Parts: sequence; structure tokens; C-alpha cells
Amino acid sequence: MRLFVALAVSDEIRRNISSFIRELGIADSQVRWLGPQNFHITLKFIGRVPPENLSAIGGALAKVQIERPVQMEFHGLGFFPNTRKPSVAWIGTEFSPNLSALAAAINNELAPLEIPREEKPFVPHLTIARFKETRLSPRLLAKIESLQDRSFGTLTARDFHLVESTLKSTGAQYTTLRSFPFALDQREGKDL
Repeated sequence: MRLFVALAVSDEIRRNISSFIRELGIADSQVRWLGPQNFHITLKFIGRVPPENLSAIGGALAKVQIERPVQMEFHGLGFFPNTRKPSVAWIGTEFSPNLSALAAAINNELAPLEIPREEKPFVPHLTIARFKETRLSPRLLAKIESLQDRSFGTLTARDFHLVESTLKSTGAQYTTLRSFPFALDQREGKDL
């Protein structure tokens, strides 16, 4: 099993990003756009694990809690590693400080299960495309620049998900295996 932990994205944000992708109007064989059903914010990539480890992973993730829900705003477009040689296109995020705390708590709970800690700084983003060729056409660059400041909506997250990624010839298929409420105010039945 190939697993990761993620925050889900609302249907409204999925629609807004899908509309943006259509507006870009780029149907290029060098660009593989992700389907809206695959939009998410990765909190922790676990990798391949034997199915018998699933219960222990679920038990560890069930212990994760932070005080309040995570607030996120989605806007703009960026590239990893950069615009000159992109391999991934992503939607940017502004987020409440507790998002990093949530990612760290997940990392800490999974470490005793011999799941390696993430050593790089946590950089939340929402991947929308992968590039086969690491050079953007002038047309795509101009279109992206004209739409750069687009806002896609806001999200209040109160739970995260353990997701299985199955690689297929058509791309990755994601299946949510289990969801975990993490906000203490939700667990205690309190409103914000």
C-alpha cells in the first residue's frame, strides 16, 4: 500500500480551480493536469507500507490533536522547483500557523512506527499539474501571468485523512481509507 496523510479540499475550491485550468486553455501533451477529485493538501507522505501496518498507522493518527481548526486561503499559481524548469504546478496557500503544528504532530505520532520523519520544512500547496517537459511555452507563461492573482476560496479544516494512492496508467487514483478529527473544539462539541 502507498499511503499519505492529507487535508481534503471543498467542492467549491475544486470547481474554482477546475474553472481556472479550463480558462488557461492548455491542452498540451507535456502537461498532465490532475483531476479535481485528486486535489488535496499533503500533510505527510508515508510511502509504501505492508497492509498489516494499517491498523497501527490509524491508531497513531487518531492521537493527533491541535486546539483549533486550520484556516486556509487558496490563491495564485507557482511551480516547483521554479518557473524556468517546472516539474509541478501548484496553487498557493495562506494558512493559519497551526497547520505547521498539525503536520509536525502527524510526523511525531508516526515516527515510532519507523515512518521516517519529514526533515524538509513543511510547505503546504495544492498540486494541479505535472510536467513531462521542464520548460513552459511563452503562451502558457503569458496566460499564467495574466491570471496570477486569482483567488480560489477559503477552507476551514477540522479533520484530515489517511489516503491510499494507487498508480494507474491514467494517473494516480486516491482512496480515503479513514478520516480523523483533529481539532479539540470539534472533539468537545464546541463551535468556533
